[in-house]
Amino acid sequence: MFADSHCHLNYKGLVEDQQGVLARARAAGVGAMLNISTRESEWDDVIAVAEREGDVWASVGIHPHEADSHPDVQTATLVEKAAHPRVVGIGESGLDFYYDHSDRDRQRASFRAHIAAARDTGLPIIVHTRDAEDDTAAILAEEMGKGAFPGVIHCFTASADFARKALDLGLYISLSGIVTFKNAKDLQETAKTIPIERLLIETDSPFLAPVPHRGRPCEPAFVADTARFVAALRNVKVEALAETTFANFRALFSKVASC
Repeated sequence: MFADSHCHLNYKGLVEDQQGVLARARAAGVGAMLNISTRESEWDDVIAVAEREGDVWASVGIHPHEADSHPDVQTATLVEKAAHPRVVGIGESGLDFYYDHSDRDRQRASFRAHIAAARDTGLPIIVHTRDAEDDTAAILAEEMGKGAFPGVIHCFTASADFARKALDLGLYISLSGIVTFKNAKDLQETAKTIPIERLLIETDSPFLAPVPHRGRPCEPAFVADTARFVAALRNVKVEALAETTFANFRALFSKVASC
């Protein structure tokens, strides 16, 4: 059984056939899906899917691209919304200096507010980072010094050095379909070294469809393809990888067990 630790079931490309998407995921052996929010206006809709579907859970958060449009995001607001029984994570949040859709200082402030919410609730923060390794690592380390919090680096594409820093802080690392791409050789080498007890698999659907589904909207069902690829990289059976990463999902998103 697979866990898709990061998907966007309410995004265009999936929402039009959401029931079909869920049926295909279940048929592929996906037993858990975390539906991620990226702006406050999505929170209720994302939670509603988790209320309706027993194998879907929700997060609440503001993507770094949306930091400018949420200048007053408050830790208390995140904490209050995260009290919902189907909300099991905070985010996605973090830093994206590749597109710079939002002011960098505002991204940093939003990221810290989300980390504080993760610390206050005990729910893991779901970290997005792109072209911002140094700042992301520095903020995570500084905030961890104020008090421990759980978390995951989602859709990991960063350097092996950043992976080591994240792991040293006790965070998990989640691999998306990008690891299957032909030009992802460095990432594939890093994927071999991530401790199995800290590894998650995700789709980030409807984005980043893995081989052999390139050019199509990604779906949670495709997490099985990424898992097979990673299992082959690590020279283990896909069944073993699936079992361990599913257990890791439940360990990190520990509120799932009480839902």
